[in-house]
Amino acid sequence: MDKERLPRWGWLLVGLFAMMIVANVLNVAVLERIGVPEQYHVITLITSMAPVLIYIGVWYDEERQPYWEQSQEHIAGDLVFVVVGAAIGSAIALVAVIDIGLPRFIQDITAMAAGFMLSWGLFWWRNPNLYRIEAST
Repeated sequence: MDKERLPRWGWLLVGLFAMMIVANVLNVAVLERIGVPEQYHVITLITSMAPVLIYIGVWYDEERQPYWEQSQEHIAGDLVFVVVGAAIGSAIALVAVIDIGLPRFIQDITAMAAGFMLSWGLFWWRNPNLYRIEAST
């Protein structure tokens, strides 16, 4: 994949759109059939999109390229932390607000924010040197 073909936001949109399709296919093909309420389908969406939000920046930014020199096991472990963090964070937030009576849009945004923040926090916790440059400026 050529980084120069699209700007960073273009790669982000392409990745998020692809993951949206994957998550919705999973929701329709699996979760609806086993009886998971539609309100909880947003967890799948958040879980699939979190790695895109985190890894596009790591892939695109030149100063973050040393990340890819780590072992495959470390990178796979980071991906597991990101996915599990997004699932747990969004699920906890959604369960906390689902019965309050907020509009569905607000529930989804709350779950997305919590899921992404936990997944990014876990990624940062495992790779604090990756963001040390930004912290010093």
